[in-house]
Amino acid sequence: MLDNPAIALLLPKAFAWAEMQSDQLLRAGLPLNDTQIEIAKRVGVAHPELIRVLEVEAFPIPDDADLRQAAQTFGLLSPDMAGLTMGHGIYIRRGQATIRLLSQEFRHVYQYEQAASIAACLLVYLQQIMTVGYQLAPLENDARAHEIIA
Repeated sequence: MLDNPAIALLLPKAFAWAEMQSDQLLRAGLPLNDTQIEIAKRVGVAHPELIRVLEVEAFPIPDDADLRQAAQTFGLLSPDMAGLTMGHGIYIRRGQATIRLLSQEFRHVYQYEQAASIAACLLVYLQQIMTVGYQLAPLENDARAHEIIA
């Protein structure tokens, strides 16, 4: 599906938007406390000290209409989402910061670390979402498999 010319044109916009969100999160988010650092290490994060978490009422959406439409079409920015990770930055919907959700989002941080860049990880993630859907995407399954239920 990423060989679709319309999708291919959106990729640079998606990568730029994700990088912008990551920068915002790293500036405005809070560092992890000791307990959260231990949870991040437990799910494989190499550098939990770099993680920043920002609680928000609603997740940011892209200004670009085509990118916004694509994200909504593929369920990447749905109203049901509780967390959104971009590199070492994590948005959490206000009141949803449970150990279970944080551990899942920390696992996404691990995935970004393994990919070595936001664009590289996002490319794999988007391919999975567009091929098998959000619920069956291997990166999502991996993150869910590392949830810590307290």
